[in-house]
Amino acid sequence: MEVTSKVPVIFTPSAINEVKRLLSEETNLNKKLRIGVKGGGCSGMTYLLNFDEQKAEDELYELEGVSFIINKAHELYLIGMKIDWSDGLNSRGFNFINPNASTTCGCGTSFAV
Repeated sequence: MEVTSKVPVIFTPSAINEVKRLLSEETNLNKKLRIGVKGGGCSGMTYLLNFDEQKAEDELYELEGVSFIINKAHELYLIGMKIDWSDGLNSRGFNFINPNASTTCGCGTSFAV
């Protein structure tokens, strides 16, 4: 599939480094980083960030040497979102900063639009 040039989400340098580290441990070379949303969570929708094989309804993107896929139907919830990685004692994991979210939960993985 062709890589789309306009990327709907951005990664901080720390998030890029963590994704590259995780990709280096992935054994199935057909899998790509999937960014998406699903219903659920305390605010109504939850972010998805996992490795998956590309499907026909996915758009393929590349940023800083990282290829990732987003289901086309999920893009409207993710446009302009920034993904960060924290490696501190109090907070470790990916953080999602989404300008489209009208509310978010305390854990930062659930949102409403």
